[in-house]
Amino acid sequence: MLLLRLSAQDLLTLNSRRRMVPHLAARWKHFRKTDASLSERAAWAESLVELAKDLIAADRGNVEMIVECAATADEAKDPSDQRLIDVVLAGQHPETSRPSFQLVELKRWSTVTAVEAATAELVHVPGISEPKQHPALQLGECYQLFTGDKGPLAGQVIECGGFTYLHNATEESVRPLLAVNAPMGPYARTYTKDRRDRLLADLRGHFAREGGDSAAELLLRGMNLRNTPLLDAMIDSRGEDTVFALRGKQKEVARDVLDRASLVLDDPAQPGLLADDRRAVFIITGGAGTGKSAVGLELKAEFEAAGRTVKYASGSRAFNGALQEYVGYGDKEFKESFTYFSNFVTPPEPPLDVLICDEAHRLRDRTTNRYLPAERQGTKPQVDELLDASRLTVFFLDGSQTVRPNEVGTVDMIENAAKARGLLPARHELTDQYRCGGSDGYVRWVRDLLGLTGDGPRAWTPDGLMHVEVADSPEELQRIIRTESEAGASARMVAGFCWPWSKPQGKGKGRQLEADVRIGDWHQPWNADSASWCENGTVPPSKIWSVDPAGIDQIGCVYTAQGLEWDWCGVIMGEDMVRRGDRWVFRRGKARKDPASGAKRVAVPGSFDPRLRGKKLSEDDFERCVRHAYHVLMTRASRATVLYSTDEETQEYLKKLIGDVQIHGLRPTWENLPPIARVPHRPRPKGKHKRSRNRKKKQQNQAQAEQRPLF
Repeated sequence: MLLLRLSAQDLLTLNSRRRMVPHLAARWKHFRKTDASLSERAAWAESLVELAKDLIAADRGNVEMIVECAATADEAKDPSDQRLIDVVLAGQHPETSRPSFQLVELKRWSTVTAVEAATAELVHVPGISEPKQHPALQLGECYQLFTGDKGPLAGQVIECGGFTYLHNATEESVRPLLAVNAPMGPYARTYTKDRRDRLLADLRGHFAREGGDSAAELLLRGMNLRNTPLLDAMIDSRGEDTVFALRGKQKEVARDVLDRASLVLDDPAQPGLLADDRRAVFIITGGAGTGKSAVGLELKAEFEAAGRTVKYASGSRAFNGALQEYVGYGDKEFKESFTYFSNFVTPPEPPLDVLICDEAHRLRDRTTNRYLPAERQGTKPQVDELLDASRLTVFFLDGSQTVRPNEVGTVDMIENAAKARGLLPARHELTDQYRCGGSDGYVRWVRDLLGLTGDGPRAWTPDGLMHVEVADSPEELQRIIRTESEAGASARMVAGFCWPWSKPQGKGKGRQLEADVRIGDWHQPWNADSASWCENGTVPPSKIWSVDPAGIDQIGCVYTAQGLEWDWCGVIMGEDMVRRGDRWVFRRGKARKDPASGAKRVAVPGSFDPRLRGKKLSEDDFERCVRHAYHVLMTRASRATVLYSTDEETQEYLKKLIGDVQIHGLRPTWENLPPIARVPHRPRPKGKHKRSRNRKKKQQNQAQAEQRPLF
């Protein structure tokens, strides 16, 4: 849990716009499942502002303030059980240059009447009926959580301490807190309003003038709020049985699947003599960035290491292509372990032990492909083909990412198919956000913006985790994305499907792309609608556009972006979804033929997605698919999203909601990030990597060898 991360000066700016307390209250309700009390809101409005002003007065306005955070993202299953610290100050120590942290308890008390002498644990405060824990003891507990063996700062070479700040009290009015038997330690200092000069001096002693980005990033990574990008983690893991360090609910889901597998599946080292028809089904739901693919890929690695037969199926060619052609380059066995939903018309014999179905919201009613022979066309629901294919089937899906009218994957549909076979699926939901900087607030803002919730659009409130801005032109958006890419970030431009999409023209590798995406004088091509390289090897095929460096100069769409992520994502909203007054208006486009080039051009602005242009598609389904497409595009970034709308009224609406980027401080450009955050992205592997397959079988063989007599 973390409510806000901003520098002191940015926090004061946010407060001056009257958006700090509403933002904190919304985050509080999301995590604690209850409204923040009036006293809690008053404390934020008063105490946080006082501390930020003191940092400014000490000339330490760049120190980061991390507000209301727990030591780890999954410290407690019930967020209400978490021990929260009011503020963690993060910066650089002026003498050692090490990351420097101060844990802060903010108290609005004006007097303390007594401290129970026997233990010095309880404090009596006028106006509060029950005695309160001594704030130094509160800090001591938090200090151990943050710096202990399992804490986010464990093993780090840092400077760390803590203090209580009673900004309404004087030293005399809280004298009992400072008695000879008061708790001691690096976290036990106390400041009052008449000791403000001492506080300012100590703040200067703890923190340099420079910003606290590096220290804050170190803490966020330790708190599991900064993740290794999925493809980087996959490349790093080749040769290992573990892919991801799962967290919180993710671990619970994985354990449940593995435990059920041990009951349903035979030991691969001792297969049964008779066919076993025991089966199990899991349905795991979660929004964009909650780690569905991370859990699925970790399960795949675990099952493979145990000697199970496993396939990882998806309905996304972009996702599978990135894994097969980028992560799995030169490794046939790895590539063949990934497949598509459409490849199970004929079930394998014997059935697979495990089939993991990612992006299951993209399931079709039937498996059909005009290029395949009749025997490879589906004759029953695709979900039944998948259930026939394995003993243990795991479905991962997000209902808000269905982007085609023929995508029918829902929880109810899968559950009914399983029940028809006498199976009761186990269901889990993933809710914690691990993409978009860990900012669940950003994901909720996107959903509200697009009308996917019952709440209307609202102003964006920066939280220090995710950055959002509106570019003034497509040229500016492209410049930002290119600059970030050249600096080392992963970055792509994507757009709504609002222009015709031409096939590459010409022959062989010399085929040329048409600049279909046209906004005024700015013309750019879509990513290549091709399975091979174009323009003499300078434009990658569609399946690796998202990961190959040469893909930076083409525009992607929902079909080539779904399931993937980048540090920075530029999103162009076309005129298939425009703002008019207090509502969104949806449009279908019409094309014309350019007499000079013969290429299709826009005659009537709107959607040019061929899957959404059929007359049989209802307006409700059309609107749903367009909303979902932009939801996918706007949740692809892990650090920053840059928006631009081709419609003038919509562009002004976005600017009004998001505001001027200068108000929020510097954008988190790759060059401005602290070194700890500038982790280079992994290049495509070269050749086959040795992987630890069949771990249990190898261990058993080794044990048997050790038991054999030497002679």
